[in-house]
Amino acid sequence: MKGIALSLVVLTMNVAPTIAQKIGTETSDRTRIVHLKTALNHLTVIEVGEPVMEVAAGSPTFKVEWEENKVFAQPTEADAATNLFIWTASERLNYELEPAGAVSSMDFAVDQAAVQKPETVKPPDASSQVQASPSLSELLRAKPVRMLPSRHGATKPVEVWINDLYERDGRLLIRYSVRNRSSQPYQIDNPQVYELDGVRSEQSLYGLVNSQLGDEQISKLKIKQATPVKVLDGQLQSEHIAPGEEVVGVVALQMASSSSPTVLRLDFPSLNTTGADPNQSKQAQIAAFVVR
Repeated sequence: MKGIALSLVVLTMNVAPTIAQKIGTETSDRTRIVHLKTALNHLTVIEVGEPVMEVAAGSPTFKVEWEENKVFAQPTEADAATNLFIWTASERLNYELEPAGAVSSMDFAVDQAAVQKPETVKPPDASSQVQASPSLSELLRAKPVRMLPSRHGATKPVEVWINDLYERDGRLLIRYSVRNRSSQPYQIDNPQVYELDGVRSEQSLYGLVNSQLGDEQISKLKIKQATPVKVLDGQLQSEHIAPGEEVVGVVALQMASSSSPTVLRLDFPSLNTTGADPNQSKQAQIAAFVVR
C-alpha cells in the first residue's frame, strides 16, 4: 500500500509541471478589460462575489451560460474571439475572450473579487438602499412584456422595447433593448423614468398590464401629470450604439407595489442630428411607455 502511495506521489510530481491551466483572481474594475485565454472543448469559469443579473457576449461563436454567481464560457470555433459583459447588482465586469488555443495555457477559472467599499463611505438610509439582487429562481418569475401591435409600421431612427419586469421589496427592475436604425451613432444613457398620474385611456388599463404601448395607444392617452420616479441603479451593455446595432439595459426603480395599473414613461437622450434639416426645431422624443 505504501508502494502504491509513493508511486502516486511520484506520478503527481512528474505530471504537475506540464499542466499550466491558470486559476487566477481578478479585482473588480468597471474601467478594466480582462483578457481570458480559452481552449476548444473546455470551459472557462468566472465566479463573481454576488449573483449575476445579466450576461452578454458579442458573438455566438462562444457558448455562454450562467447560474447564480458563476458564468461559463466555451469557444465553439477555433479562430473566433469576442467580448463578454457580466452585470451584477453593484458592478459591470468586462472581458475579452481570446481565440481558442492550447489547453496548457488556457485560463481554467477566474475568481472575481467582490467590490470593496471604503469604510469611510456612509451607508445609504433604508429608503434609498438598493436591496440584494434577486436569485436565479426569482428571476424566472420576471413578467415578460408584450408589445401592442400598431397599424402603421413605420420604423423610427431609435427604437426601444421593454423586455420584462421584476418586482420585489419596493423596487422594480425593467430590462429593455435599444436599436439604432439611423445612419449615425447614438449615445445612450440610463433613462429618466416618470409615473403618469391621472391617466385616462379608451381601453381599460387593467387589460394592458405588462404591455408596452404602441404609438396609437400613446396618442389616445390623457395624462394629468408626470411624477419622476427615483432610479436606484442602471446598467447598459454599451453607452455607444453604432448604426444597425442593439444594446440591452437594466434599470432599477424605487416603486411600491400597487393593486391598480400604473403607466410608466422611460425617456432616453435625443438622437444627435448633426447635419439634419435646420428647419426641424424639435426632434422626436425617444421614449417607451409600459403598463405595470
